[in-house]
Amino acid sequence: MDILFLLIPFSVVLVLVILAGLWWAVERGQFDHVEGEAERILHND
Repeated sequence: MDILFLLIPFSVVLVLVILAGLWWAVERGQFDHVEGEAERILHND
């Protein structure tokens, strides 16, 4: 039972870190044009 007092806060912190990373990626424009790279390899330069 004592381990739950350790694991629950760690899991909450981990979820917050993951959400912060996702928010950071969205704000920096990482997901603005996801099809662009897939189409880029099909076009000859």
